[in-house]
Amino acid sequence: MASRAEQKAAARSYPADPPQPPQGGLSPRALRNTMRVLALLGLGIATYLTIVHYGGFTVLCTSKNNACAQVQASIYSHIAGVPVALLGLIGYLGIVFTLFIPESEAARLGTLAIALFGFGFSLYLTYREVFTLQEICEWCVTSAGLMTALFGLSAYRYLRSSPLPSQPPVSPR
Repeated sequence: MASRAEQKAAARSYPADPPQPPQGGLSPRALRNTMRVLALLGLGIATYLTIVHYGGFTVLCTSKNNACAQVQASIYSHIAGVPVALLGLIGYLGIVFTLFIPESEAARLGTLAIALFGFGFSLYLTYREVFTLQEICEWCVTSAGLMTALFGLSAYRYLRSSPLPSQPPVSPR
């Protein structure tokens, strides 16, 4: 049996184990990489729709009457003169940025805040598509789905993580 002095020495010489992900959950790295992929897909969609808007091109759509073009030309496709596609591009850029900077509580909170705003805005736009315009843009629905997933994953990531220590733990004396 170890003496009290040996126990104290052992406690001082070994740092605490780092927090482990819950059993059955994604590792922090896998979660972050999954979110990066989703955010880059959303960024691609928003970039395409922004290019279509400013280039004056017809948006590609699989529906017969090109519902995407009708949604893109509606009064709901601009906010204060700014195309919604450009706002989406800016939002996805913000999310991508927060996912590629070093891991911190501020980065996780930033991702969550932008994704929450994007999720709420996507809900509003989807409501307008379904109940006001009665047209469904496949690009918009895909972006809304990606933003919903990003919001859910960013909330999970923020809530399950413990704050990163700002200082090393104080050793017992």
